[in-house]
Amino acid sequence: MAVTESMAGAASGETRDPLEGILRRQSARESSARTYARALPIVPVRARGLTIEGADGRRYLDCLSGAGTLALGHNHPVVLEAIRGVLDSGAPLSVLDLATPVKDAFVTELFHTLPPGLADRARVQFCGPAGTDAVEAALKLVRAATGRSGVLAFAGAYHGMTAGALAVSGGAPDVQVARLPYPQDYRCPFGIGGPTGAELAARWAESLLDDPKSGVPRPAGMILEPVQGEGGVIPAPDDWLRRMRRLTADRSIPLIADEIQTGVGRTGAFWAVDHSGVTPDVMVLSKAIGGSLPLAVIVYRDDLDTWQPGAHAGTFRGNQLAMAAGTATLAYVRENALAERAAILGSRMLNRLADFGREHACVGDVRGRGLMIGIELVTPEPEQPEPGAPECGAGGPDGRFAARTPYPPAPGLAAAVQRECLRRGLIVELGGRHASVVRLLPPLTISDEQAEAVLDRLTDAITAAARDHESHGPDRRDHGGGPRR
Repeated sequence: MAVTESMAGAASGETRDPLEGILRRQSARESSARTYARALPIVPVRARGLTIEGADGRRYLDCLSGAGTLALGHNHPVVLEAIRGVLDSGAPLSVLDLATPVKDAFVTELFHTLPPGLADRARVQFCGPAGTDAVEAALKLVRAATGRSGVLAFAGAYHGMTAGALAVSGGAPDVQVARLPYPQDYRCPFGIGGPTGAELAARWAESLLDDPKSGVPRPAGMILEPVQGEGGVIPAPDDWLRRMRRLTADRSIPLIADEIQTGVGRTGAFWAVDHSGVTPDVMVLSKAIGGSLPLAVIVYRDDLDTWQPGAHAGTFRGNQLAMAAGTATLAYVRENALAERAAILGSRMLNRLADFGREHACVGDVRGRGLMIGIELVTPEPEQPEPGAPECGAGGPDGRFAARTPYPPAPGLAAAVQRECLRRGLIVELGGRHASVVRLLPPLTISDEQAEAVLDRLTDAITAAARDHESHGPDRRDHGGGPRR
């Protein structure tokens, strides 16, 4: 259904009272910590693939995809068939950590996809149902295996909402880990960007570890995202990632790759570390591996498996429906080359957005990898660089568009774009340090025609929001806005 048709239906007298009542009760009953519901006041009742239908009858193109959980979109037939198969079989639905045929099939398929060098000597630990639970397990694992306690993490990181996961995220309220700079072009911490900026970031990490007076003893591990998602869709340069692998391996520091959002084909490779050929010591996996249902695991080298029985557990680590749905999803992505498809389509979408960005001063940067795309919105007033400092932002990924001078972030404009997108029947998420990055995480099954529709609605929303933003004047609070969560 076209957006104009659904709007016409709503305007023809169709009552919104039931919808408004549900939203009103949600606001009255649920925690003030809720996030998505604040910016997306819709009530989904049906969904298939890229499309969600709300209780008001409107249809939306969903480029949030459960924050990346829905690799195959909503209610994909192979996922539903796998779930029904378990339900109809009479198999137990929750079995703690007991062996079952469903679990065996899941682990076999998962190991089939792992990077070379890990699958042949891997162990898997099923954790609690969320990705943050797997992060906690990974931190416990490397601390137990090394006998050390410190952790290296990166500015801008997001690893979850439990205490340990928050401690290694960029928004940690206090310092419990050593924080390293994450390389990026547009807002390079060294004001340089490109390969030189990445080289300086690597040297910083190396100096911190090798300087006996750095104040940072040898850590239990290093945790990183191959593409920072909540941090603003920032892909790590492949050379830098290989440098981190050599740096940690040479110093016997386990490398933990957080692939919770980047995994299962999202970035144009089955796992984002595959782009660089890096084999981490530990991989943290959740979201898409459960085929839309709660599932989280860590996969790690067997020599790190020093845990005693019961050292890590979780009541819901035996979710059979999620394992069946996950097996179906992993196999479908692999057998249908959806990672390769994401690389091709994602590159096409990035190029079109880059062309759009060159014509619109409010677009500071367009970046991403595969079908993990970010558009950073800015107030086009150049920040003055230090005298003699080189300009930052030599270009986006693979030479794509990025403004030469980093402008102040515009979270107010980004929020307006999100609202304009929703009016046009498009669901997008915001992220980045100042919530000024519009994020696209469409399902890997998105068609060429649907991708064009997404970009049409998004670019139209940006144009409309920017026009209104300019007519009212930029919100000066844009310059000091913080992350939304």
